[in-house]
Amino acid sequence: MSDSKFNVLLYSDGSQQALSAAVYTANLLKNMPNMQLTVVQVQESDEGSTGVEYNWKDTWPVSPTTEWMKRVIDESDPVANKLYEKILTKTNKLFLERSEDVGHQVIYSNPSISDSVDALLEYAEKKRFQLIIMGTRGLTTLKGLIFGCLAHNVLNRSPIPVLLVKKLPQEFIDEYISET
Repeated sequence: MSDSKFNVLLYSDGSQQALSAAVYTANLLKNMPNMQLTVVQVQESDEGSTGVEYNWKDTWPVSPTTEWMKRVIDESDPVANKLYEKILTKTNKLFLERSEDVGHQVIYSNPSISDSVDALLEYAEKKRFQLIIMGTRGLTTLKGLIFGCLAHNVLNRSPIPVLLVKKLPQEFIDEYISET
């Protein structure tokens, strides 16, 4: 096995879909010693700035607030909240354990899906990523065309392999949390 790094881009927007993608990516990171991860956030800007490094905790809090949890889960079920807090804690722990292999980047684009896709793919190609991981709501192609789905647009236009992660099954979550 060579010492070369497997460069992975994780797109994060603070949504429930991004949570599933981050959990799946943390599990990959745990099992792939040569993985180099960069968590990327796209922000709208008319200026077209090239991007800045940011802190993962800005969009993925170590101590989740009630407001952040409401964005991630639609219910106020205390059992669900407790479960998501456990998931978040475990994911943060895995990212922090491999902090030398986890980078963070904000890139800017004009406020449209097409421009966000262009900015994300341009960055991914420039930095020579080998895989893009994103969460998705699982819209059909027709709904994606009508409503404008960033994940489907990236999937269809990317020259780089794209892994789309839907909401994780409960069995995966249970196993993920129970691992020591």
